[in-house]
Amino acid sequence: MGGEMPADATEARRTMTSSPPRPGRDSRVARLPPRERILDAAEELFLREGVRAVGVQAIAEQAKTTKMALYRHFATKDALIEEWLRIVAVGYATAFDQVEAEHADDGRAQVLGVAQFIADGLPDIARRGCPFVNSFAGLPDPGHPARRLIENHKADQRRRLTAMCERAGAHLPDDVSAEITFLLEGAQISAQNGSVDRAGDRLVAAVSAVLDRGTAERED
Repeated sequence: MGGEMPADATEARRTMTSSPPRPGRDSRVARLPPRERILDAAEELFLREGVRAVGVQAIAEQAKTTKMALYRHFATKDALIEEWLRIVAVGYATAFDQVEAEHADDGRAQVLGVAQFIADGLPDIARRGCPFVNSFAGLPDPGHPARRLIENHKADQRRRLTAMCERAGAHLPDDVSAEITFLLEGAQISAQNGSVDRAGDRLVAAVSAVLDRGTAERED
């Protein structure tokens, strides 16, 4: 799932997934610490070309450093992929935390807040793609640490969304969260391939309708 970047440029990539280029990024690349330059370069190349296609040398060149320096921070390319996706996952978890804090005990507002968060990020997904979807396709080994990270991240999001649906009064919160997950994931794919117009508006309306139906069933 994706969303917009926070205002703070330094934390932009750390707190969001499919992020647009940060203002002034090119002019300050040389001033960033080496580890940050490497993560920035990896993110740009991974999103553009895929995790399998990008080599360590290309990342080092993009980061204006050397392979030796890169390996001082990340023992392997796989470790770099895992760390990048871990940062992406933390960004999503932070967004869920913010929605829950802003709408304490209001499950419906929390679910709609998540939907709006995803909707706001769809234009960027359309430009760059979803980091998790794109990376999962390039990680065929089910035992790959980065693949397991994605699976655990998605499971945690589903768990949190189910809890929100329960707080919203859904009769079958797990079923409702499953439907909403289909909508959230599907909206990102549709935005990425350009198959649906006004995807963000349609997403929020569809999630609201699913909640209405799920809570009405309980009332009946």
